[in-house]
Amino acid sequence: MVVELVEFTHSKPPRLILPLMPHVESHAPGAFSWIELGTSDQNAAKTFYTSLFGWTFEDSPMGPGDFYTMFQLDKRTVGAAYTLREAERSMGVPPHWNLYVTVASADESAAKATELGGQVVAGPFDVFVYGRMAVIVDPTGASICIWEPKEHIGACTVSEPGSLCWADLVTPDPEAAAKFYCGLFGWTLVPGEGGYQHLKNGEAFIGGIPPAHHTAPGTPPHWMSYIQVADIQASTDKARELGATICVGPMSVGSAGSMTVLSDPQGAFLALFEVGRAG
Repeated sequence: MVVELVEFTHSKPPRLILPLMPHVESHAPGAFSWIELGTSDQNAAKTFYTSLFGWTFEDSPMGPGDFYTMFQLDKRTVGAAYTLREAERSMGVPPHWNLYVTVASADESAAKATELGGQVVAGPFDVFVYGRMAVIVDPTGASICIWEPKEHIGACTVSEPGSLCWADLVTPDPEAAAKFYCGLFGWTLVPGEGGYQHLKNGEAFIGGIPPAHHTAPGTPPHWMSYIQVADIQASTDKARELGATICVGPMSVGSAGSMTVLSDPQGAFLALFEVGRAG
């Protein structure tokens, strides 16, 4: 996928000119490639997200009374959902969206994450024939997943309405976090206005790190995934009607576009983003 930077905005994504066919057959190492919802009510989550984004889904059995949901947009996978495990719930892990980054080797990336001061909390391990993964916590406390693809590349559609288009890292220590991720994935930083740092993987702008003072005190470090929508106001209104809590927005982020941050009916946070129109 090719993305062109037009201009920076105050504190959110640059305006992006998107390709006419945002379908992908593979993801470059360092690219955000998959999102996965861990939730307390999988069936309710399916109803919410299929209604909001027009997704369809396929459920695959994973054991007695357990299944994995693959969300699709025009028959191309865009994300997934599963029910939080008892061990996660007992530790107080709330419903949340996991963000995945493609890597050439899950084992080598996990080892490097440890060298850079991160913590590998799960893996590396094989996910059947689909790929190999690990879950990492960065030095500031945010978690992210790494994915070495085999039969499953991740999302087959990105940066069109109903699919992943951006991710922000919310952290109390942007400098330490940036050093970690740039060392781990080879990302580079491009300064924006107001202290916002844009993240670049190769030539592609993929996300950013807002300054710490933009975050409410006590907010745990985390990655916020953005789903592109065609009409931010209509999508925000629909999310509210479906039971979501609107936390921020809709709000303009200059010529980049408009955004909303919501909490779904089970409590998982997600951002919506409408790309600004040229001219």
